[in-house]
Amino acid sequence: MKKLDFSKPRYFNNRELSWLAFNDRVLEEARDKNNPLLERVRFLGITQSNLDEFFNIRVASLKKMVTVNYDKPDAAGMKPQEQLDAISKTAHAMVEKQYNTLVRSLTPKLTAVDIQLLHADELNQKQRDFVSDYFHYELYPVLTPMGVDPTRPFPFLGNNSLNLAIRLVRPEDSEDNKSRSFAMVQVPDVFPRVLRLPGGDNVFILLEEVIRMFVGELFVGADIKETSTFRVTRDMDMDVAEEDASDLMKEIQSQLKKRQRGKVMRLEIEAGMGKHLRKRLTKAMNVKDEDIYEIHGPIDLNFLSKLVKQVHGHKELLFKPFTPYMDPAFERESIFDVVKERDVFMQHPYDSFQPVIDFIREAAQDPQVLAVKMTLYRVSSKSPIIRYLKKAAENGKQVTVLVELKARFDEENNVHWAQELEHAGCHVIYGLVGLKTHCKLAFVVRREEEGIKRYMHMATGNYNDVTARLYTDMGLFTCNNEIGEDASNIFNMLSGFSEPPYFHKLVIAPLGIRDYLMDRIDEEITAAKAGRKALIQMKMNSLSDTAMIEKLYEASHAGVQIHLLVRGICNLKVGIPGVSDNITVHSIVGQLLEHSRIYYFYADGQENVYLSSADLMNRNLSRRVELLFPILQDDIRERIIKIFSIMWADNVKTRVLQPDSTWTRVQLRGVTKLNAQAYFIKHAVAMGEALRREEIDQAPEDLHATHTFTPMTAPKEDDDA
Repeated sequence: MKKLDFSKPRYFNNRELSWLAFNDRVLEEARDKNNPLLERVRFLGITQSNLDEFFNIRVASLKKMVTVNYDKPDAAGMKPQEQLDAISKTAHAMVEKQYNTLVRSLTPKLTAVDIQLLHADELNQKQRDFVSDYFHYELYPVLTPMGVDPTRPFPFLGNNSLNLAIRLVRPEDSEDNKSRSFAMVQVPDVFPRVLRLPGGDNVFILLEEVIRMFVGELFVGADIKETSTFRVTRDMDMDVAEEDASDLMKEIQSQLKKRQRGKVMRLEIEAGMGKHLRKRLTKAMNVKDEDIYEIHGPIDLNFLSKLVKQVHGHKELLFKPFTPYMDPAFERESIFDVVKERDVFMQHPYDSFQPVIDFIREAAQDPQVLAVKMTLYRVSSKSPIIRYLKKAAENGKQVTVLVELKARFDEENNVHWAQELEHAGCHVIYGLVGLKTHCKLAFVVRREEEGIKRYMHMATGNYNDVTARLYTDMGLFTCNNEIGEDASNIFNMLSGFSEPPYFHKLVIAPLGIRDYLMDRIDEEITAAKAGRKALIQMKMNSLSDTAMIEKLYEASHAGVQIHLLVRGICNLKVGIPGVSDNITVHSIVGQLLEHSRIYYFYADGQENVYLSSADLMNRNLSRRVELLFPILQDDIRERIIKIFSIMWADNVKTRVLQPDSTWTRVQLRGVTKLNAQAYFIKHAVAMGEALRREEIDQAPEDLHATHTFTPMTAPKEDDDA
């Protein structure tokens, strides 16, 4: 029998267009009238920051390919220039949709509740006086007018900097050059971009509007003919030649400086900018027409998140805050005593992240702890975990920390933390040559009466106390002996030249996750061909690895039922007869950013469940150190399976991938609404309130079992978060 070819380009979506489709799903949340108004505003700001990073990295990468005449098509059959053309068309349409959402929908609704963003011509006299004082006493000393002529070259403009382009007439201009002199003023980022005005609790003006009102004072004697805002987005991808870098930290610091001078990927200009200003900027930035975006509103919507934070009152216009559930065992006992009795699973942010912080805090203070080892990819700017790692070293523990210096856009932050940890006496590793270390693993060695014992925390997300409140992630505490041996081997591999011959329970990339998952898929294929039940359920951020997609197609062809929860990029296509007609893909975009990774296989009824730091992307499986770990405790495995089933049943925030590669919402006629994130929030709050009311009458050792999953009525429409 002829083997089917699952690699045909028509079987794949383009990665970049799939990402843009994800950002459009975020944009839909800004347009969703069921979301609180200020949260809609915040979602719109998120689409801007997402798009900025997309141009910084993905568009920059494609442009480099075109520059060096790299013409190899991707899995979907698109060459780099074809991808850039498609991106430009889609991104221009997205920007138009962003500003239609702001101008036609959100701004009128904000005004209706007395949250106003005013223009200069809308100010009353009191507000004009306030703005005048602010300009003259605060802004004026900082602003730098920059003229451009033969003696003054076009200045360098940093990535994402906001500027005013100015056309003016100077007394010395010749008749041929009247109204053609050019100057600029950069909007300083050392001041808040959103300025509160007198005349109401929530009346604001943008900083560039203030500067525009008085810009003539920066060019005394000149006649200002036109003022228009613009913004540049540069190539921010770093090219670190690790093999040639004797000191990786110095090389990273050097690349951080070079990155700021990357080529311009996008030029955003104020709609209506005159031909002269546009021509000057286009020439100076060396950009093509397709890289220019005319903006019908304030350029750079990142200011919206700052606006939301400055609004006084109006809590009803935000998602209702909630207190994460804290297992009371952690408050009564040492974490080591709790984990010695049983594995402990947590789903953040519904479960508190505090036990993870306390794990390192206790390790730093416990005289029985001998060593602490940890991988750090992204941490917060005021990380308590960093503080406790330093304290552990000061207390004489052997502390080893792998700080991934190449974590994108966190490089500078991580260089800082690496230096802080080294100064405190920690042994700091910068990762492996050619690989990013993305696994999430904390390891504590403790001397106990019965001997040396190892305690581990493994997770799908970063050790970041801030994002742990915003991202959904999963973590596991365990002191399983075999996992402990594996964890020791992983750190020996990261810190030295050890190459473990095998691992008992843990699987790592780039050595094994791909092959391990393919073997599990093959087992489901065998079961399906034998007429037995075969089911695969996976949850991840992105699915773009070609080989893994082809293996899922093979499984679907064999009759395996496949359920995929994919938040972002999905290169897989559904509904291809004989190829992917047994695959269903859902994407949940809601209040919280879905970040956990779950890999489930029916396995003839054994129902094997794994959590991982890795998405099914080539970079994760081939170019990163990642961790896949099994769930061995029955009650935890059952809980994760139930969590997946609740997310799969979500019909409020779920979009379903269609055969034409579009995403559609679930039809709600005649069905009870279920918002999975709201469900889990309600469940966590109910558990916490029950504890506070002392209504739980189980013995202390039964409390965790109770929390594994308490059946609840699905939230009604007015309960949706």
